[in-house]
Amino acid sequence: MTLSQELSWRGFINQTTFTDITDINEPRTFYFGVDPSAPSMTIGNLAAMMLCRHFVDHGHKAILLAGGATGMIGDPDGKKQERDLRDAEVVARNVEGLASQFRQIFRGHDFEVVNNADWFSQINYIDFLHKIGKHVSMTQLLDRDFVQQRIGESGTGISYGEFSYALIQGYDFLHLYREKGATLQLAGADQWGNSVTGVSLIRKLEGGVAHVLTAPLVINKQTGVKFGKSEGGAIWLDPQKTSPYKFYQFWLNCDDETSEDLIKIYTLLDQETVEALIENHRANPGERALQKTLAREVTDIVHGRERRESVERVTSVLFGGDDIATLNESDLDELACEIPTVDLDTTVVAALVDSGVVESNSEARRLIKNNAITINGAKIATDLPLTEVTLLKKGKNNFVLVR
Repeated sequence: MTLSQELSWRGFINQTTFTDITDINEPRTFYFGVDPSAPSMTIGNLAAMMLCRHFVDHGHKAILLAGGATGMIGDPDGKKQERDLRDAEVVARNVEGLASQFRQIFRGHDFEVVNNADWFSQINYIDFLHKIGKHVSMTQLLDRDFVQQRIGESGTGISYGEFSYALIQGYDFLHLYREKGATLQLAGADQWGNSVTGVSLIRKLEGGVAHVLTAPLVINKQTGVKFGKSEGGAIWLDPQKTSPYKFYQFWLNCDDETSEDLIKIYTLLDQETVEALIENHRANPGERALQKTLAREVTDIVHGRERRESVERVTSVLFGGDDIATLNESDLDELACEIPTVDLDTTVVAALVDSGVVESNSEARRLIKNNAITINGAKIATDLPLTEVTLLKKGKNNFVLVR
């Protein structure tokens, strides 16, 4: 299957400057950039990185940009008001976080990580206006929808800094074209306006031909909400912001309709495998094989196979009836991050109260008497001492780890 065919069936093509999409089949150097507005990317960014992975797998050379310079400004597109000023040290730390995630997602592949602060820190402001700014049309920038909304009668206004964001990003493309031979920018759909600025600069200043290809933003079909860090309940790639367990559970709990799209976007499984999974799922939706495969594949990409297997063992103990004795120390550490944990040499009643699962000793005793408490899956009828690793459960979804 050619790259253009691959991207088409996966639903990766939104807008592009290519008149013939099959032109992407010829290997070239591309770049993909992310602004360090946070120390981690989200699964919204991951969708665009998966687009990049397919280009790499088909022989294209990848330049992955962490925007230390553009990150100081912040992309104003889609924002109703001016962003707060960003601290340079915070942005620098965020750049390191993004670079680390690039290396994780693209591990085992040939790619280069760059930071646009490296070249913008060397640019003279007057030279930039003279050599670059003179070639960018104000009309083109003013016609952007978000600019019209911000400067309109009910708008909050826009600073010169945020207004210039597209010019800065456009120069990134020009610089990478000149220095590294990049002729293609890949991006999410919301970056189209910024990206084509670079195409124009390359044409005007170098007489060169460059292109842009954007992927659609990923939308939950049930809620209509996009996957991204600006939305509530963002799913981060950083395990400190979204634990591997919660990351895995997110994919496991996706609805059927959305999962059929996500399995194409967020995994590298081939078309035959994906279509067989979807067909099987439609015939046997209760097995949730589609979601289980999706969760496994994406967690492997972001957190690695070893961490994913640990999460699966923890999930099987909590919800599949497996014995807690099957968990190793790393698994128990994973579990302890997700449920209340109390120390050994206690009692069932004390553990339930100390963990906050119940409010009082009397409530704990009443639940035990009513067979509403289990120890490692077995119901108990009286308070018991706890001297070894134990999983207490109240009702269906309230757990306490004793270790």
